Amino acid sequence: MAETLTTTIRPELLQALIDHAEHGITIAEREGNDTILLYVNRAFEELTGYTSDECLYKDCRFLQNADHEQPELLKIRTAIEQEQSVRVVLRNYRKDGTLFWNDLTISPYFDREEGVMYYIGVQKDVTQTITLQEELARLQARLAELES
Repeated sequence: MAETLTTTIRPELLQALIDHAEHGITIAEREGNDTILLYVNRAFEELTGYTSDECLYKDCRFLQNADHEQPELLKIRTAIEQEQSVRVVLRNYRKDGTLFWNDLTISPYFDREEGVMYYIGVQKDVTQTITLQEELARLQARLAELES
């Protein structure tokens, strides 16, 4: 009979590993109609320009500024209500107001011990990719005009 090998990562090592991650990592929980941030890693702080103190206990909607007309936002709300994972690309804004494109994945996790649903978010800046895609589309449209 094979033994099950269980490895436990020390909490301080786990914290260091998450803080060392290349992409933003957040942990949130539902509070009424909001999904408030309980944790943000250093990559999230670097990506957004906000410190953890400025983010904690707020809903991530603050990253949208007044840009609330994005179809992806409904996908997020629906996934959270249905306790499902979701991946979207959103227009978000840094603390200094500059736009960045956020490839966001949200995964729910239910902690049976505490009876709480948590949401793990991973944020990746895909601004360069989106900018290149937009430029390619403009060039293709221009080429089509020239050919007709």
